[in-house]
Amino acid sequence: MANATSIGRAGLQGWRAKVGDGMAEPVAARTPLEPDHVRAAVGAIFFALSVIYVYKTIKVASKEARRG
Repeated sequence: MANATSIGRAGLQGWRAKVGDGMAEPVAARTPLEPDHVRAAVGAIFFALSVIYVYKTIKVASKEARRG
């Protein structure tokens, strides 16, 4: 069964993975978080931003379709 860390890391693909990897060690060194938890948090943030973007796009497309 997947845990929150593995789900968050799933959001790290391509350049986002490089960002997460680049941030993991420095943030973990300054906080009580583990590097994997930092990567998971960054992945979750990128995933949430993607969902928001898709939602807004669908909302605008829906308005345009109703206008005709």
